[in-house]
Amino acid sequence: MIEVDSKDPGLIPMKHSFSIEINSKKSVKNLSISDEVHNKVFFEGFLGELKSLVLLEGRLLEIKGSNGILRLDISEEELKSMKKISG
Repeated sequence: MIEVDSKDPGLIPMKHSFSIEINSKKSVKNLSISDEVHNKVFFEGFLGELKSLVLLEGRLLEIKGSNGILRLDISEEELKSMKKISG
């Protein structure tokens, strides 16, 4: 996970950091980094067949697929809250 130094004026500290680990470039469909004013970054790919979905230490959601792993820093309470909102 990427640590953000909140004292660095060039970086915006945010909740819910994430990481994506892909086993092969073949599983990446699109990666674009914009030179526009908005500085958008877009990443799209294929996790493949889902193998597991685990909440580690009550605050790291880890979704493992045959092609890679998606990790999201989110608490169990936030997940439960989102579930109530969505349905």
